[in-house]
This record gives sequence, structure tokens and C-alpha cells, in this order.
Amino acid sequence: MKESVLRYHPRLPELGRIEVPRSEIAYQPHELHTHLLHFDQPVYLLNSPNGLGTWIPSQTTSEDQLTQTLIGALPVQSPSLLGDPRFCQSHGTRYAYHAGAMANGIASEELVIALGKQGILASFGAAGLVPSRIESAIQKIQQALPDGSYAFNLIHSPSEPALEIGAVERYLQCGVRCVEASAFLDLTASIVRYRVAGLHQTNGGVKITNRVIAKVSRTEVARKFLEPAPEKYLKYCLEKEWITQEQANLAAHVPMADDLTVEADSGGHTDNRPLVILLPIMLKLRDEIQASRPYSTRIGVGGGLGTPEAVMGAFAMGAAYVVTGSVNQACYEAGASEHTRRLLAQAEMADVTMAPAADMFEMGVQLQVLRRGTMFPMRAQNFMSCTVDMILLTKSLPKNVIRLRNRYFVNLLLKFGSRQKLSFWSVILNK
Repeated sequence: MKESVLRYHPRLPELGRIEVPRSEIAYQPHELHTHLLHFDQPVYLLNSPNGLGTWIPSQTTSEDQLTQTLIGALPVQSPSLLGDPRFCQSHGTRYAYHAGAMANGIASEELVIALGKQGILASFGAAGLVPSRIESAIQKIQQALPDGSYAFNLIHSPSEPALEIGAVERYLQCGVRCVEASAFLDLTASIVRYRVAGLHQTNGGVKITNRVIAKVSRTEVARKFLEPAPEKYLKYCLEKEWITQEQANLAAHVPMADDLTVEADSGGHTDNRPLVILLPIMLKLRDEIQASRPYSTRIGVGGGLGTPEAVMGAFAMGAAYVVTGSVNQACYEAGASEHTRRLLAQAEMADVTMAPAADMFEMGVQLQVLRRGTMFPMRAQNFMSCTVDMILLTKSLPKNVIRLRNRYFVNLLLKFGSRQKLSFWSVILNK
């Protein structure tokens, strides 16, 4: 038998001596690591002249027994015990785990349903989809998950507020009781309407029907979701008759979000903040704001959680729940092609980069995308540079216009058949 790297320690306290099958004892580091990852089984720590070892009891019997000194035991650690149990109670799940939304239906109905049936909350990626497509998804998910353990994405649309207003109206009409609010730079009347329209007075206080999971990466935005709805938005909602006066009064007693997802260096919209710095800051901010209030918003974390070790690290740092995104895109249920899944499986740390965001292009917002195996980041950046030239200088160099027309828009022009139908870009390309 090979000697363990972990040496025998004669002074370690003993809990007793037991008979253990020789073949079931793990001594080598990789074997110890494998044993310690069996959360659903008890693991016993042994101390012998051969070195420190671990043992997981099995149902088999063996005549080759060794007398071992027992110095510790790890009880069963189910994943359902990790995180804040209130998250599970609030969302009707078994685990403090959330599969975040990915736009354009990448976080598909199939993904939401499959996770929901396993006791995991998932958000449908409604951003970028037409209303009829979203309504179809709502019907399909509600039929498969009648208990309501699902969420729908509500993305901030500063350049097209009608999209945000329409999404909230659709969710309220269809009885969607949980939204994941993402990419918000500030509160809006729409998100306040959704939140406050679900408040009701009960004997025990305020009942919150419409739950909000806010995804943030900046303290100034987090503060707005940790506090009650601002008075100016409540007045606006009252004028529009979106809420009642009673609901407006109740809004002062609840925060804007039940859960706050601290988004670290993630795929998509991100500020590239490091998790180990950002999470403690947000936890401290929550405690300061809500120290004198009768409620407490749960703080979860997302961004870069692609391995079990990363998830465990997030829980160890105090996260109430964890959120995954890009890693879910590799699932068969995700609304992604086989080619996309293959690219993600091959991606390394340096294979991502920042590129202009399509939904906030005019604002200069960027998001994190895959660079390896695609020309999108380079072309998008070139597109942004040419656009800035056109807007700031009123005209671009002829070679830039020619490159845009010949390399990026030729198929689009042929598809529409007429440059006039391209409105803004038809004018630019004809300059």
C-alpha cells in the first residue's frame, strides 16, 4: 500500500477504534478528495501508521479488515441544506439555487420546466422576444409547473420603455408571480408597478404576491432595490390607476426586492467586478440599510459560478443562494445550437471579451461574450467605432462606409429589397 502524503499524527484525539475493510480506505489525496465530495453519505476520518485516511461505509462485507483509529466524522451534507432556507420557502424550491435568465429564449421553456420539476428555480429568457412568443412560453410553463416555481426575466429598456411597460402588463395579466429584474440602471415606474400591484394587507402584516429578484453589480443600484419604492413612482402609478391607495401605503413597509443577486464577473451584462470584493460590500450595505427595518432582503451571488467548488465558495462567503447562467447554456434543454454548446465546452478563461450590447447599443453599454470561434466581438466593436464616427463627425470616412455596406449589410439589404426600408441605416449607407 502506498504511503499517504498526509502523515500519521499520534496526538490527534481518538473517538474510538473500528474495523474497516482494507479495500475501502482512501489514503491518496485524489482519493480523499473524491470521498469528501460525497455529500450524501457519511465520511469517517481515520488515523493509522499508514497515514490519514477516509472511509465511506458500504453494504458489502470483507474478511480483510483493519483496525483503525477513528478521529472524526462528517455527517450527510445534502445540497438542500446549503444557503438560506427562506429562499426555498419563498419560491417553493428544494435548493437555494437559481438558474438565471438568458435572453432570446436561450433560458428556454424546457430548461425552466426541467429545473422546476427538480426543485430548482429558473428564469425564462424573455428579453428580445416578441409578445406572442412570451405569452406562449408563459402558458407552457404554467401548465407544466402549476405550483409556480419559476420566474420570467424583466430587462430594463431605457431606449424603448414601451417594451418594459408591455412586459409588466403581460406578466400581471397572466399571473406571473416572480420576475428577475436585470440590467436596471435605476428604478422605473414599470418595476414599481409590478411590485406594488401585488401587495395586500393581512392580519400578520403585508402579503407580497409579486416577488422580485433584482440582479445588480453597483451599490447605488442595489440601494434602490433594498429600500421601499420611491414616492414619485407611487404617485405616478396612482395617477395611471395601476395601483390602489392601500397598496401605495403598504409599499412603505416592504423593500423593492425580495432577493438581490450580486452579479460579479459574469457573461452578458456585467461590470466585471470580482466576487470576493463585491459580495461582502453588498452584505454590509444590506445590513446598514435594513438594520432598523422589519424586513431583510436575501443576498445571493452570480457570475463565474461554473464549478461545484465555486458554488461552495459562494455559500461559504455568506450567499443566501447562488445563480448560474452561462454554464446552463451547455444543457440540451437550453435554446442554443449544438455548435454553441461545443464552443462553450472548449472555452477557457481568456476566450471571452467585451463587446457592444445590442439592447443598449446607443448608450455605449458593453457585455461579455465568447471570443473564441466567432467574429462577433471584433465586428461589433468595428460597428460601434464607425457609428461613433458617423454621429460625432456627421460623416465617416468613405472606406468605413464601404466596409460596413459590403461586409455587414449586403445580405440585409438584399433581404429587405430596398434601402429605404432600413430607415436610419439606409440614409447612412447612401452618404
